[in-house]
Amino acid sequence: MGNKRQFRIWRGDETGGDLQDYTVEVNEGEVVLDVIHRLQATDAPDLACRWNCKAGKCGSCSMEINGKPRLSCMTRMSTFEEAETVTVTPLRTFPVIRDLVTDVSFNYEKAREMPAFAPPADVAPGDYRMQQVDVERSQEFRKCIECFLCQTVCHVIRDHEENKQAFAGPRFFIRAAELDMHPLDAKTDRKDHAQAEQGLGFCNITKCCTEVCPEHIKITDNGIIPMKERVVDRRYDPLVWLGSKIFRRGDTPQSTASSAGKESAVHSGARQAGVHSHAGGSHDPLAEVQAQQGVNWHREVPHPTAPAVDATGRLPLTELTFDRAAAPSPFGDDVTFPLPPEHLNFAHPSQDEKH
Repeated sequence: MGNKRQFRIWRGDETGGDLQDYTVEVNEGEVVLDVIHRLQATDAPDLACRWNCKAGKCGSCSMEINGKPRLSCMTRMSTFEEAETVTVTPLRTFPVIRDLVTDVSFNYEKAREMPAFAPPADVAPGDYRMQQVDVERSQEFRKCIECFLCQTVCHVIRDHEENKQAFAGPRFFIRAAELDMHPLDAKTDRKDHAQAEQGLGFCNITKCCTEVCPEHIKITDNGIIPMKERVVDRRYDPLVWLGSKIFRRGDTPQSTASSAGKESAVHSGARQAGVHSHAGGSHDPLAEVQAQQGVNWHREVPHPTAPAVDATGRLPLTELTFDRAAAPSPFGDDVTFPLPPEHLNFAHPSQDEKH
């Protein structure tokens, strides 16, 4: 037999409503969503609540529990004191439809405004090549389940309804960062779009979005701050400005290794001019040094690196056993994951876990 616990749940619709008190049975191991389902089966059959998977992966059951945006299916009752009244309210930032269900269409409108991934026109889908380091950098943002907890907690629109038209929110800032960090994305104005159209400048990095993320994505440290840094570089760095005046668009050198790649194409197996040096696979010390020094955050779309095959079309033994990536990464070839927590531009998702 479970214990009786006190709940206070907001009931109403777009015209208004108020908090109503309920006394409900709570059993060991249950989550808030379990209690809401029991209320629907007993005292409040007309209580509206959105949910789907009950496993913390669909993001449907977002609501505010004791004032903090959470997933009700992942909030265990054991986290509250037995004498504590659990208050459940709808997401504050979005219009109420009924009871705990809100209209989150704002987020889908912002999603439609986001420019889609643009693959390089001169590379066939089967020929895409990415380094694992590049995959890991953007893979974190792919964990987003679109629960929109980060959106509802962001004070830029939580407290200022008038900002919604000009502000996309943290969920779409990390989408922009993910695409901007993607080495095969051919769209070159992600940073300008984030600043001019998505309202990136409104964010003052309070990290409240990171605190509520159920997937523990480092939204601020890994996505928003790097995007802000690149916007500043693009707009205010005098060297970047001078380079944009000297080189025509599309002619900006990607790295000093590009020219070396042309000379050592026979070693790297490169099939097109101007590819990055096959640092490590080419066995050219000068090309490797140039590759590590030639990192350029503002590079145009990098071409995929062809594998260093021999005359028979097979990878040589040295390539298979080499302990470095086959091409230069934005971090440099001497960096291994996970990166240290004190790194200014990257905070590993698991750094806060206690071991």
